[in-house]
Amino acid sequence: MTTSKEDQDGTSYTMVVELGKLREFARATKSSNPEYLTAENPVAPTTFLVTSSFWQDAPPRRASGGGSGSGSNGGAREGAGYERMLHGAQEFVFFGEPPRAGTRLSVHSRPGPEYEKTGRRGGVMKFRELITEYRDEKGELVAEAHGTIIETSQAPTGGANT
Repeated sequence: MTTSKEDQDGTSYTMVVELGKLREFARATKSSNPEYLTAENPVAPTTFLVTSSFWQDAPPRRASGGGSGSGSNGGAREGAGYERMLHGAQEFVFFGEPPRAGTRLSVHSRPGPEYEKTGRRGGVMKFRELITEYRDEKGELVAEAHGTIIETSQAPTGGANT
């Protein structure tokens, strides 16, 4: 898999953990934690950082048909479409408590390892990891996200039972 200069350098932007957005996220995920909805300075839900791509200055580049995830293009390779892309994994590692409402985070996404595996049906699957770091105003690492996008060698054919 080839990567552009932008993909090699990664993407950087600033994200503010906004109280209103944090509460919207808690409602959307049907959180039962009342702190998210009532506290003045609640800690963010652990999966809230998945929304960080919405804080980018420019919309994420997308492969034909789209792309998703944190960072420049969610790990999608130029020329690959949705019909061949799978979200393989998403993991968040925190180096203390998750950020609280009002925290300003510096976000930097960069490509991680790339590798291939042969699937059970004989096709090659290309795995591309994307690593996203979240740093606070002091430059300290708050969290790190590891996402994996899988590109299949061909789009699926047939119905749900194939």
